[in-house]
Amino acid sequence: MNIPACVAAGVLIAATPALAQQPPPAAPAIKATPAPAPRIFGSDVGVVLNFIKADKTADFEAVMAKLKEALEQSAEPVRQQQAASWKIYKSPDAAAGASVLYVFLADPPVKGADYTVTTILREAFSAEEVADLYKQYSGAFAQGQNFVNLSLLLDLGQ
Repeated sequence: MNIPACVAAGVLIAATPALAQQPPPAAPAIKATPAPAPRIFGSDVGVVLNFIKADKTADFEAVMAKLKEALEQSAEPVRQQQAASWKIYKSPDAAAGASVLYVFLADPPVKGADYTVTTILREAFSAEEVADLYKQYSGAFAQGQNFVNLSLLLDLGQ
């Protein structure tokens, strides 16, 4: 065997244990819920139309119960103000595509406050619990949300 071949063989033999001893890749961390863009109402009344799969209403309502809990236990005055003027309605009528319509009504909305459900949940619960709630919440949507700012045009009672 010539010298260059011996050197090459020695390098391969020496490198083989080092290659075999590389640590396995780290286990993936719990996936964090994506940070959505803030949902801020800039009007007199805020409305969010939520189109929920008919077989996922229990999931959606469970997350709404956690949202209520998060707002109630928050020490932030803004979150307490949001809770005071934020109502959630469920329509008894079928919505488009046989989905169930839930309506968030913020009347009046807290100026400058973020109404993003996952942001509020993230403030109150552990990352692992929020990840589970996010799956439950996002998996309930049939057609997503319509976020609506309303400005009073005319009060017919006045």
